[in-house]
Amino acid sequence: MLDINLLRRDLDAVVQRLQRRKNPQPFLDVARFTALEAERKQIQTATEQLQAERNAHSKRIGQLKARGEDTAAAMAQVAGLGEQLKAGAERLEALQAELHEMLMGVPNLPQDGVPVGADESANAEVRRWGSPRAFDFTPRDHVDVGAPLGLDLDTGARLSGSRFSFLRGPAARLHRALAQFMLDLQTQQHGYTECYTPYIVNREILEGTGQLPKFKEDMFWVFRGSDGAEHDLQREQYLISTSEISLTNTVREQILDAAALPIRLTAHSPCFRSEAGSAGRDTRGMIRQHQFDKVEMVQVTKPEDSDAALEQMVAHAEAVLRALELPYRVVQLCTGDLGFGSAKTYDLEVWLPAQGAYREISSCSNCEAFQARRMQARFRNAQGKAEFVHTLNGSGLAVGRALVAVLENHQQADGSVRLPAALRPYLGGLELRRP
Repeated sequence: MLDINLLRRDLDAVVQRLQRRKNPQPFLDVARFTALEAERKQIQTATEQLQAERNAHSKRIGQLKARGEDTAAAMAQVAGLGEQLKAGAERLEALQAELHEMLMGVPNLPQDGVPVGADESANAEVRRWGSPRAFDFTPRDHVDVGAPLGLDLDTGARLSGSRFSFLRGPAARLHRALAQFMLDLQTQQHGYTECYTPYIVNREILEGTGQLPKFKEDMFWVFRGSDGAEHDLQREQYLISTSEISLTNTVREQILDAAALPIRLTAHSPCFRSEAGSAGRDTRGMIRQHQFDKVEMVQVTKPEDSDAALEQMVAHAEAVLRALELPYRVVQLCTGDLGFGSAKTYDLEVWLPAQGAYREISSCSNCEAFQARRMQARFRNAQGKAEFVHTLNGSGLAVGRALVAVLENHQQADGSVRLPAALRPYLGGLELRRP
């Protein structure tokens, strides 16, 4: 959530920065915001005047009582002022709620220096690592390579419908090995604390990290309880679309000690996404699923440290790809491709031979104080003042897409898959996985 005081101080500047996101629809209804703010100021001014008037009458009542004079008329005036103050307070509360609701739908401001553009075509490549392999045979896609190893899309579809997969045998073990390797790398070498989080969270938790209210249609949601009572927001719960949601919210409504920062958390979890906005995209295989696993990284930092932390997190994700011997590139997202809560984002894209293209496998974002303001997550700064923390998140990595990349990049002509050295300790020392 944006700082409402920033909008009050320089609304035009905020609107100009939002326009860099290049969305055809305005993110902020300026006329409505201006009208609500004008009414809020008018009520606050009137309230101050009424309070001053009531204080004056109360003082006069004390003087009348001291002289033994009748106070009935003055008491009636105070009572009338009290009713006006009550009505003003109720309207002010309604205005504040309306302003809050409006700001909940406004995205974060892009950092200065983020490439300006309307869509992914304006993203800026930062660097590449590794070279796409030159095959001496026609490489197959992960579906064909994985099927003999236990990648079973038909069973997944029978159980749950399209965009679900079922893994058995060698494919399931390789999937598990990838997740374990990623967790060990992030905890043992990069200083993250491993966590196990709930997969179902309350509505306010998703509001805290920005998935709600804007992206409700992309979530799988349920209602708590089965007593037949009418559903309401207090009973509404959701399957997480990433463990960023639960990890980041561990600091909600807290004032942290500065010495506790930075906080680095990681978790392996399933992720559930309805993919409402991606119909028809990547329908073959495991690229775009309703359920997939991910090892997530989250950092909570002081504001002055968050830019460096973002670069660090990108390096932590890159370390996974390098260990898996997978060619990749790092891309900085343009303003039109930024996520809702992000001020700056890097995507890591892994090379997929069957597609002849780089595809996203990790996204690392600095949300600055955007999520912290929604969660009321703060720390005590050097001056002893409570200040909002900065939050960052990144994939370290998406496990299913890593499986896809390993199968495609390390496939052999005989149908076997060469296992990267980093994975062999998790697979009994195997160097090749044969059908």
